[in-house]
Amino acid sequence: MTLQPLFPETIPDVLQSASDRLVLAARSPATLRAYRTDWGAFVAWCSAQGVTALPAQPETVAAWIASRLEQGRKAATLARGVAAVSCAHELAGFESFSRSRVVQDALRGMRRTLGTAPTRKAPATVDLLRRMIDVQPDTLIGRRNRALLALGFSGALRRSELVTLDVADLVSHEGGALLTLRRSKTDPDGAGQTIGILNGSTIRALDHLAAWYEAAGITSGRLFRSVDRHGRIGGSLSDRSVARIIKTAAEAVGLDPERFSGHSLRAGFITSGAEAGVDALLIAETSRHQSLDVLRTYVRRASLLKAHAGHCFL
Repeated sequence: MTLQPLFPETIPDVLQSASDRLVLAARSPATLRAYRTDWGAFVAWCSAQGVTALPAQPETVAAWIASRLEQGRKAATLARGVAAVSCAHELAGFESFSRSRVVQDALRGMRRTLGTAPTRKAPATVDLLRRMIDVQPDTLIGRRNRALLALGFSGALRRSELVTLDVADLVSHEGGALLTLRRSKTDPDGAGQTIGILNGSTIRALDHLAAWYEAAGITSGRLFRSVDRHGRIGGSLSDRSVARIIKTAAEAVGLDPERFSGHSLRAGFITSGAEAGVDALLIAETSRHQSLDVLRTYVRRASLLKAHAGHCFL
């Protein structure tokens, strides 16, 4: 049996079974790409160890977890790897590892060893973002980057949302523009979500977008596209490209790029709103958080010192 193609790049090329196609379609493209990488790593590790990858024994999966733990992998990465191996087994008609006591004990041991607190990247808050925008060069790439940074912040957008936007998704409206997100992490079924985008006087997202449109001659299709060093416009950006743009902009203003990620624009909008005392429900209208408990973690972090109990007596 060929092992590697269990998570193909495109769903129509998958195994012949219609049910298998539906199983994969239930997962996002980003998850499938990650699963493909994890499955490839598992197959390679099993080959090096001289053990069978499919079907694998629970002890083999537990040993793989321990091996990756020693390599310094994060808890979320390890858990995702096990999910990928389980999914591959299900697709191939074998039992998954979701109920395996050996594997579950290994995962619990991993969490105790590493802890479960996520590594939070720095938010690109409003003052920082303005510096990141201002430092962009007056070139086609610079104009694109200004527009991407400004819109990503103003809409509290994920990098996966930024790269799938079309020109037609942004419609001018009195007081700003309406942005329709055709599909997102919190809307995997594609019902669509519409948010308002303000131009404002600080970030000026709509002004930067207009400058990018004019310079690039874009009237339809993907909003953000690749640009080579000769100024030639290519196809859609990848979500990794968005992360690189943010990291490069942070480094350009003298900050450690490793502290920033594709999530920094979204986190920056939420944090800036919380620091300004904006009601969490209003922030959620833009950020589209389904759980206010998640949103409150940003609000609480932003107010740890501002609303500190010790202000009255320390």
